[in-house]
Amino acid sequence: MENLNRLKAVLADAGQTNKWLAEQLGKDPVTISKWCTNTTQPDLQTLSRISDFTTVQ
Repeated sequence: MENLNRLKAVLADAGQTNKWLAEQLGKDPVTISKWCTNTTQPDLQTLSRISDFTTVQ
C-alpha cells in the first residue's frame, strides 16, 4: 500500500519541526511523532488546524 502520511513532508516543506507543531496545538511532541510515523492519526478537526499552521506562504 502506498504511504499516504504526508505530515512529516508538510512540516519539512513549511520549515517547521514536530516540536513546533506540538507547541502550536498544545500537544505532547510524542503525539506528533506518532502522527508522523503513522502509529496513530489525528482527528479531522486537528488535521484542519494543522493545515492552517503549515500552509506555505
